[in-house]
Amino acid sequence: MEKKRSVIFSVLVLFSIIGANDVYAHSMFNSAEKFDSGYRVQVATAPEFPQINEPSQFMIRVTEGFDYEEVDRFTMGIKIFYNEKQVDAIPPKSIEGSHWDFDYVWRNSGNHIVELYLYDMPNNPEVITYKFNMGTQSPFGYIFFAAITVGALSLTGVVLYIYVPKIFGKSKP
Repeated sequence: MEKKRSVIFSVLVLFSIIGANDVYAHSMFNSAEKFDSGYRVQVATAPEFPQINEPSQFMIRVTEGFDYEEVDRFTMGIKIFYNEKQVDAIPPKSIEGSHWDFDYVWRNSGNHIVELYLYDMPNNPEVITYKFNMGTQSPFGYIFFAAITVGALSLTGVVLYIYVPKIFGKSKP
């Protein structure tokens, strides 16, 4: 009986650790990075799939070299395209530090092309252009997340159905 309790306790501790951990093994879905002319630019949105006509966070990080040293400052402008037409532009802005986080409202559902222009970088007087695909939430996004959740719960149920009776069955004389 004591062995059953220790096994159940171990399983509960394992599930609580998995459920309470804030570390993610994957990068965000709506994120990307590119290295060009000695600088790496990373972009991401929060939430991962922004909702249409609702504020979301647009996050940019600029690092230098292959050691990915954060830059002290940078100047960047942005153009956003949807269906090959420019739908928005953010004029060049000087940023202190290597991170630029700002609120942005997406107006169209689907894939967007985001062009980032890096200006006035040391050792590189020309404008460096980075292009990224960024998506917004579509109605199919909810179906995707629901399918993943149902699949994970089903797998958990099958594993518990198979292994829990074996654990309890072994302790009988």
